[in-house]
Amino acid sequence: MSDDKNYIQDILLKLKKCKNKNDLNIIRSKYLGSNGIITKKFRTLKTLDIKSKKKISIKINKIKKKILKLFFLKKKSLEEKLIQNLHKNNNIDLSLSSKEVNLGSTHIITHSINRIIKFFSKLGFEALYGPEIENDYYNFDALNIKKNHPSRDSHDTFWFNQNILLRTQTSSMQIRTMEMRKPPVRIIVPGKVYRNDSSLTHSPMFHQVEGFIIDKKVNFSNLKWIMSNFLLYFLKEKCKIRFRNSYFPFTTPSAEIDIFNQMSKKWLEVLGCGMIHPSVLKNVNIDSKKYIGCAFGIGIERIIMLKYNILNIRSFFKNDLRLLKQFK
Repeated sequence: MSDDKNYIQDILLKLKKCKNKNDLNIIRSKYLGSNGIITKKFRTLKTLDIKSKKKISIKINKIKKKILKLFFLKKKSLEEKLIQNLHKNNNIDLSLSSKEVNLGSTHIITHSINRIIKFFSKLGFEALYGPEIENDYYNFDALNIKKNHPSRDSHDTFWFNQNILLRTQTSSMQIRTMEMRKPPVRIIVPGKVYRNDSSLTHSPMFHQVEGFIIDKKVNFSNLKWIMSNFLLYFLKEKCKIRFRNSYFPFTTPSAEIDIFNQMSKKWLEVLGCGMIHPSVLKNVNIDSKKYIGCAFGIGIERIIMLKYNILNIRSFFKNDLRLLKQFK
């Protein structure tokens, strides 16, 4: 390998004349290709003895590394020159700022559900999730909702057949949980529910958080305290709250909670609650003389709309960045 320097000098001269990547590849192929000069040098090693083979292979590898480095530097130089010419010919201003990148964030509904779970977990509630496709028993029968109740009609509920439907409320998890667990229990169930309704304040799909307690010493005052403190926590401001007598088949007594909307100067219903009906406890073999329960259901979109003065519930599902980026 006495001609090592000659190889390097020869390559340097050729690289100076090289004007593009195509020329560079031709030179590279001449020295490092399958029939290149350096490749042929390696093939001659098999005819040598072990001592000579070791000595000469070291020299060949050294020159190969030098040649690879020269090709790398030349390739980098050609790429930089190409970019400079491209900018020059296209009048590209390198000082201009780059395109704005819109980074994603947690959706306001998901964020609100997480906040709700955080509040109730401090009171000992466990979050559970249930099936969105439900059967007639868990969604209606076991919750004391009679066969002639209007909520069972097709104009209000999405039915697959006479027995299977898209759940209209997360209350169905009350029954499933009480079948599996013995009291005392404290559970909240966030999730999607479905009703055949659509308007500015109603959507065919929306989100609910069901919550319930089954214990020996539970009363309506406990329920009222939990609901009042939750609303103050979620809305982060003092607000006018009122409890109204109401009717739900699965609670007695029952109440709806309204909040006074400062913008519209009207009361807006945000959730329903009450003491669990003894018939519901009986359906899951819980002694209503020994245990008492209370339950509540929160419409998540409704309470978010109230907090942020959003007028149209469909705004949550349009993926409009003008709305969504406000809640990063």
